[in-house]
Amino acid sequence: MKTLLKNGKIFNGTGEEPFTGNVLYEDDRIITVGPDIGESEAEQVIDISGDAIAPGFIDGHSHNDWFAIKNEPLKYFEPFIRQGITTFVAGNCGISTIGFTKETDYVDKIGGGLFYFNDTTGKYPSFSDWAEAVDGKMPCNMAELVGHCSARASVTGSKPEKLTPEEEKEMLDIIDRDLAQGAAGVSLGLMYNPGIFADPEELRKVVELCVKYDRPLTVHPRAESKVSTCYPELSGRSHLLRALDELHEAARGTNLKLEYSHAIFVGRKTFADVDEFIKIMEQMNEEGIRAGYDIYDETLGVSVITVIMPTWYQALPEAEREKTWNKIKFKFFVKITPILLGFGFPDITLAYGGPALEKYEGMTVVEVAREMGISPADAYLYLCKESNFIGRVNQGAYTTPEIIKRQTLDPHCMFYMSDSWVEENGIQNPAIYDDYPKFIHDSILGSGDTLPNTIRKMSGSIADRFSLIDRGYIKEGYYADLTIFNEEEMKNGVPDQEKPFGIKRVIINGKPVFEGGEINAELLKTSGRVVRCR
Repeated sequence: MKTLLKNGKIFNGTGEEPFTGNVLYEDDRIITVGPDIGESEAEQVIDISGDAIAPGFIDGHSHNDWFAIKNEPLKYFEPFIRQGITTFVAGNCGISTIGFTKETDYVDKIGGGLFYFNDTTGKYPSFSDWAEAVDGKMPCNMAELVGHCSARASVTGSKPEKLTPEEEKEMLDIIDRDLAQGAAGVSLGLMYNPGIFADPEELRKVVELCVKYDRPLTVHPRAESKVSTCYPELSGRSHLLRALDELHEAARGTNLKLEYSHAIFVGRKTFADVDEFIKIMEQMNEEGIRAGYDIYDETLGVSVITVIMPTWYQALPEAEREKTWNKIKFKFFVKITPILLGFGFPDITLAYGGPALEKYEGMTVVEVAREMGISPADAYLYLCKESNFIGRVNQGAYTTPEIIKRQTLDPHCMFYMSDSWVEENGIQNPAIYDDYPKFIHDSILGSGDTLPNTIRKMSGSIADRFSLIDRGYIKEGYYADLTIFNEEEMKNGVPDQEKPFGIKRVIINGKPVFEGGEINAELLKTSGRVVRCR
């Protein structure tokens, strides 16, 4: 059926100024765009006067490939659709649902301890296997990266040693296979097992594969804070910058599309690194490396509850943990951590710790301590123990509104993203609700980039970066992925209320999946398509 969206303010995804006009589409493709399209050409006319129309927003850094294979995937996508997202680039941080062999003995290691093949329609080793399983059977469109962690785990599990030549070849062959089949790029997770064990030679060979296919290499860096467990020295150059130096060295002499994932500055001590971070990005581009980074519009992120717990203490038997000397050492460590990093107990909010800790969800460690009448260090230890050391926290001091504004204006900030997923229990990551509306809200209020550029970084810029064919723009012949929003509602919306604002309609491949505040669950069963890159 031919549908005409009439009298909309059209942001076409190029960054050009918007214009008032009409969009005519049929089935899953846009037929034409312009001011003079007659109503007689359409079987259905929808007047969107007063609203803006943009390319469907693309989430450039996602893990929703793990939820696309769920038996019932809709609930994991609904919050994103409500904020205008129609397409995801998934498989990030080295942890993809693809990138292994059918014969591997280590399928339980795929997922890096963050994601699991629970309640899924199956396990799909290659890009082609995965694409066949989910194409037309998921709510949103999806491009998939092949994860280095997944490929390495497929070969050797959690082996910390350097790979043998045979093991390395098998891992690289897996990555090469999936790139050849249409994967959007390769992702590294240098903070996750087994990606943490990759040496410079191994990283360089992954870079060479990305250059061969001209696909991006997205990287969760080895460190995102002033100090970390990845480098032995606590003084000297910031660990965040050392991790960026490592990527610079791995890409040196190439024209790699290097994408630094979620450019955050964990801990107030790291905020001073912003200037040099941007300078290094500029230097890499001057050398011919096509380096960029992505951001979300949040000042916090999700982490494990043991984020500031020393590993030696966690490894002790329970009886040893209770010994006075070990407790003294533990308390000393957590006391100096805020000094070294610039974040501490007031910044750590319990998101989920199991049924026994439900009453503390949404409270900071300091608030829990006050409630229990004990010290923050003892409260933190209690929360860790009661959650079996696997609780989830929302942690602050990841960045500031001022840093986010500066990043939105930086040309090396390639695109925006959410880096979030729907959790089964507890407090959710706020980015699932209104991350993209917040970018628009900031833009309209003057605390972000221009609105045309903001829309571009949520659509066309991501499509260009990952070669998402015929998506990301409102152009003739492109897929009818469209998001309609109201600028006044975006301006006056109140962020961080666990709901989106300003989004009026969402269309995925020509299907009206969201309008009038309602999700069309039936259409969303088949609306999403796999985006194959070439």
